[in-house]
Amino acid sequence: MTTAILGIDLGTTNSEVAFYEDGKVTVIEGPDGKLFPSYVGLDDQQNLLVGGAARNQYVLYPERTIKSIKRLMGSSDPVEMGDSRYMPQEISAMILRHLKQAAEECLGHSIERAVITVPAFFSDQQRRATREAGEIAGLEVVKMINEPTAATLVYESNHVGSKRVLVYDLGGGTFDVSVVQLQDGVIEVVASHGNNQLGGDDFDTLVEEWILEQLQEDGIQDVSRQAQARIKRASEEAKKVLSVHPFAQIEEEYLLEHDGGPYNLNLELERTAFEEMITPLIDETLDSVHVVLKDAGLTASDIDEVLLVGGSTNIPRIQKVLEEVFSQPPRREVDPDLCVASGAALQAAMLSGEQVQSILVDVTPYTFGTSAIGDIDGEYCTDVFVPLITKNSPVPITRSEVFYTVTDNQKDVEVKVYQGEASHALDNLEVGSFHIQGLSQRPAGSEIIATFSLNTDGILQVQAMEKATGMAKSITIDNVLSRDSEESLAAARNRINRLFGADSADIEEEPEEDVGEDNGTGSEPGISAEVLSLIEKARNLMDTVSEDDREDLVDLVEQLTTASKENDTARVEEALEELTEIIFFLES
Repeated sequence: MTTAILGIDLGTTNSEVAFYEDGKVTVIEGPDGKLFPSYVGLDDQQNLLVGGAARNQYVLYPERTIKSIKRLMGSSDPVEMGDSRYMPQEISAMILRHLKQAAEECLGHSIERAVITVPAFFSDQQRRATREAGEIAGLEVVKMINEPTAATLVYESNHVGSKRVLVYDLGGGTFDVSVVQLQDGVIEVVASHGNNQLGGDDFDTLVEEWILEQLQEDGIQDVSRQAQARIKRASEEAKKVLSVHPFAQIEEEYLLEHDGGPYNLNLELERTAFEEMITPLIDETLDSVHVVLKDAGLTASDIDEVLLVGGSTNIPRIQKVLEEVFSQPPRREVDPDLCVASGAALQAAMLSGEQVQSILVDVTPYTFGTSAIGDIDGEYCTDVFVPLITKNSPVPITRSEVFYTVTDNQKDVEVKVYQGEASHALDNLEVGSFHIQGLSQRPAGSEIIATFSLNTDGILQVQAMEKATGMAKSITIDNVLSRDSEESLAAARNRINRLFGADSADIEEEPEEDVGEDNGTGSEPGISAEVLSLIEKARNLMDTVSEDDREDLVDLVEQLTTASKENDTARVEEALEELTEIIFFLES
């Protein structure tokens, strides 16, 4: 029986899709093989290209082709593809829709659900954007699991006994490392660390910079965008060749015009020179390895095995340094490019009720908490970060903490939710906030109980309750769209449907936009995260200030929103400054 849930690895360079059937995982092949290039583009007639076709046109038309979109997931800034602008999750949705279609053609029936993997160190915004991409693509994302966890499922699906493994996951754009405890059929992630902006793309960039230096030595200073795209492609290919051969020949005929004639690029790059280039980046990954070992309370000698995940681990130098650190060769019998998608398919099979042996116990890669008045290093501080759920805690988890009002007859309290490790809350990432109004106005020191609950899908539920009265308010910070962005969800899906040639029956009726009073922030294209954050603060104040101040806030929010959508930089800066000043005055 074929499961009704796909397993998808949405990668920076390549993506894969797999399913579980008759006790085994099958990775689906498309026109480009099992690896679907994570490229999206538009052709001359504005028709959509996804995968190999988009990758092939990249060197000719880089201005209307997008690659490595995974690195921008969670950003509120749109990207340009030709004359059109798209949010990062829309581009990812096109890749997911392409994978969905390939799976449906292979299996012969429609599929509406998927498990999608994400880097263990992905932030809340990045996870939310990934889920949004799935929804825009027409998929119900039933679960998101961390990539190292998915890979461990494949490597260790039939493990019996106890051992500790370290999963080293270096892909095209992200790096994760996790310590995993295996006990018979239970896979428990003990600690995770990583870098969401480190991967094979950075190795390519170093080769690209080396090539540009050679061009400068030949007197070539200016390189066209098209020539730059060809150099990027040649750099990536050279990296792959050097994983197998000691030398790579980099040749690009008629790369550009120089001194009145064609310039043909012809260079040889030695593996030793390449390894010297990338050593600082490899050292960065080793720094994360040491951090995760420290977090787990272990040393390198406590690790029984090292598992390699991600295409960039094919680089011999990486395998060698890991062998030196752990005094054993890393395991790589499973294809590092395919094991994550295969693990996602195994997780999908579990969710479908299939008898798959392993049980997953995952951890949160970040600390979540709130802010309070207190002291840091003996100094008075109004933004002390108080962790409630700490990094590497097993999920699901619930934790509560008691806080106290600071003034007599206090009428309300603001609860801000942060993600991060810094002692100052403002140095962390604010992921949500809410007010409790109408407190019982007791003397200072009245107890407020904050409760944080994080589930296995990364959904955080936060509640604050006045102990004396039981009055409570809560917020759900999850990986689904807010009410505001629900209004644009149908528009995004319709936009993607049209690009994929859907007929009118598949085009949804879009809800009318409500331009009246709206207390959400949304995630509208063209509006930066800074502006959205300030608008959120303004709207939170509207019900607590005088009518005149409220009118000023409403007017400035409208000005700022309109100017942002129209890309009027001068008006944005002016409105931003005015709104910042009035919020500062009202909060003082």
